[in-house]
Amino acid sequence: MVAEIRKLSRVAVAVGGFLVVMGMILIGTFALVLFNVLDIGVFTNETHLLLLTVGLLSIGVLDVIAGVILWRG
Repeated sequence: MVAEIRKLSRVAVAVGGFLVVMGMILIGTFALVLFNVLDIGVFTNETHLLLLTVGLLSIGVLDVIAGVILWRG
């Protein structure tokens, strides 16, 4: 039982670290767009829009998974 909790703790830390890094990237991108350093038209390209959508969806799914892991632990 203790080994199972340790594994879940490691998974929660890994998922949390990924979410922190993705959050920093999103906040940095928002700041660059806000200060007109980056043109918002970059994200209107079909390929970039798909990558942005997949990135945001993965953040949401991983956030739910991290919440369930922390709720169980």
